[in-house]
Amino acid sequence: MMASSYTYPLVKIEPPGPKAREIIEKHKKFVATTTHDPQNLPLVIERGEGAWLVDVDGNVYLDFSSGISVANLGYPTHPEVKKAVLEQLEKIAHAAGTDFYNPYQVKLAEKLVSIAPGDFSKKVFLSNSGTESIEAAIKLVKSSRNKHYFLAFIGAFHGRTMGSLSFTASKPVHKKRYFPMMPGVVHVPYPNPYRNPWHINGYENPGELVNRVIEYIEDWIFGHFLDPGEVAAIVFEPIQGEGGYVVPPSSFFVELEKLAKRYGIVLIDDEVQMGLGRTGKMFAIEHFKIKPGIITLAKALGGGVMPIGATIFRSELDFPEPGAHSNTFGGHALASVAALKTIEIIEQILPRIASLERILREELQELKNKYESIGDVRGLGLAWAIEFVKDRTTKTYNPDVRNRVLREALEKGLVLLGCGKSTIRIIPPLVITEDQLRTGLEILSEAIRKSL
Repeated sequence: MMASSYTYPLVKIEPPGPKAREIIEKHKKFVATTTHDPQNLPLVIERGEGAWLVDVDGNVYLDFSSGISVANLGYPTHPEVKKAVLEQLEKIAHAAGTDFYNPYQVKLAEKLVSIAPGDFSKKVFLSNSGTESIEAAIKLVKSSRNKHYFLAFIGAFHGRTMGSLSFTASKPVHKKRYFPMMPGVVHVPYPNPYRNPWHINGYENPGELVNRVIEYIEDWIFGHFLDPGEVAAIVFEPIQGEGGYVVPPSSFFVELEKLAKRYGIVLIDDEVQMGLGRTGKMFAIEHFKIKPGIITLAKALGGGVMPIGATIFRSELDFPEPGAHSNTFGGHALASVAALKTIEIIEQILPRIASLERILREELQELKNKYESIGDVRGLGLAWAIEFVKDRTTKTYNPDVRNRVLREALEKGLVLLGCGKSTIRIIPPLVITEDQLRTGLEILSEAIRKSL
């Protein structure tokens, strides 16, 4: 792991400090409104070191957000990725990979094909982001199958461009004012063991919960609404991200794959947030023992240095002719080199994730036992969630407590992000040390205590 000069958070000035306030005000004036609420988490990041972030006022924070799972290798840049990027800069950065050819995108594509689940022939489309990787997946199945209906899941997040937005169903604000979406997408319940429309205790009855979801698709959607022969693909996250870090029962995707095979439906696995080591395996779907026809990647793929997305797909689904789909920066030489080195490093550090997962599992379960306001904890690898409720019996969402915890933690030097309606996600860089992880969990525990 990378050495660090920091051993504990140090918040000298309550955020936002004077420099942070000045930048936030200018941000509001000059930068488009996006996802953050500066009044809630007023963090203005200046630099980073390993698992640490430093704001413009000199406060030092331990990072449990990883830039939304982009900085899996920590900050500012993993030294091996930095070395590879600097060497590449001496050669060429942009080599027009979709109009000409370059060896860097070929090496990356070959590596992605070799590590992706499935012993079938695969190809790769390279892009710039997660939403673009989903857009490519949509067009692949539409053009190759000549089918135009899709299934997606309630709670899903797949992006905000107009195609991917049709699949997103985690928060109404994402679609507000943007009607009409791309037609043909039908949403069905995701098998959430903690919350589901059938009020099944999914942790005690995972098989029943899975059966209900599969039956809903087959008996209700296919039985009354869609001819399954016209369904091109089912799009899913192996663990729902923005929807609340929801981990489905272990048998779910095996059963979903059986259903898809019965009707010749392609499975599109969105690994944008959970891929590349986040769950303790290179791809989160490896926990669930299936081999999707398409896998999408982004976020961590660029090593926290370069924006890059990738769509890995069965070769038979390839675009039918040149020009059917392309982009300018796909196969960007510098991004390809950064991604290739990132994959190599993650392969090396994957084995240590299991020991860190055990710490999270044990410590978070202790927090749940201690505080009645915690309704559920769940996760895999270094992707965990704490869901806050007003009452464990009714499971009423408690966003007020969640938001207080986020702010209290920030003031104590721990950076966290929310998701779902009242959930906190815990996604530290994969390079975090055991001591740093325990330090962050201690701060989190104190933030919860003070917020109740």
